[in-house]
Amino acid sequence: MKTHTTGKTDRDGSGKDRGSSGRRGGRRQPASSRQPRKQQQQSQSKFPAPLSEEETLARLLYRDGLILIIDKPAGLPVHAGPGGGPNLEQCLDALRFGLPNPPALAHRLDRDTSGCLVLGRHRKALRKLGLMFAGGQVEKTYWAIVRGRPAETAGTIDLSLKKLNQRTGWRMTVADKDDPETQKAITDYRLLGSDGTISWLELKPRTGRTHQIRIHCTALGCPLIGDPVYGPDAAGNREAGTKLHLHARAISLPLYPNRAAVAVEAAPPPHMLAALAQCGYIAPETLTPQTAG
Repeated sequence: MKTHTTGKTDRDGSGKDRGSSGRRGGRRQPASSRQPRKQQQQSQSKFPAPLSEEETLARLLYRDGLILIIDKPAGLPVHAGPGGGPNLEQCLDALRFGLPNPPALAHRLDRDTSGCLVLGRHRKALRKLGLMFAGGQVEKTYWAIVRGRPAETAGTIDLSLKKLNQRTGWRMTVADKDDPETQKAITDYRLLGSDGTISWLELKPRTGRTHQIRIHCTALGCPLIGDPVYGPDAAGNREAGTKLHLHARAISLPLYPNRAAVAVEAAPPPHMLAALAQCGYIAPETLTPQTAG
């Protein structure tokens, strides 16, 4: 049974999908359709690449002529921030597979979120992916371990969000739907297991707002374990260095006409396994990479 959660509450590992920006030939193009070479070069810094070529290749989950899907490790930003630092884009040269340029990000995941991340192998692929993400054609599934247990075993959280800038930095917050700066945010959830103290949730965001899942789970009364920003345990998580228990478990893209959608799963990261087992999860055999085309 689906329920709609509303009300106010105070980062979701589902990083914001890349929208439209930049111009080419007088027409606005999706950011992900631009030539990736400059983007890659700008992300390089004095810091060494955080993953070796072998480690990067070991994280490849899917490969075909248009896209790659990799298992992003938790704790690694996808690109360099204002201060630089190690990031995933430094590692993408290992994934050229004969093409002149490395692949580029088709969307983002937060630094502390692990799991399925889609890369476009060239400009045409990036343009197609940009349109798919912007059009809501990509289905993303997340696993989270949260404190407590939701009142309903399944439901829908419909809470709009907006960015709040403060002297100490920025954060996302729940916003009134009539606020001109608001962004619509909807997440479907399902309870997969619980011991009464912590719960294992499957979450499917219908929108791709920054920190959406993290705020929505807090609004549900079930903040994510390890969330350093949102929820009543945020300060304790920061002090203890507890890792965020949020994983991009699966992604499905209807990439090719008259063919089944490309559907890929990523095994949960080591730091989530104990909590998952506590909620009834039994780890299957290690997932193997897929290759098509």
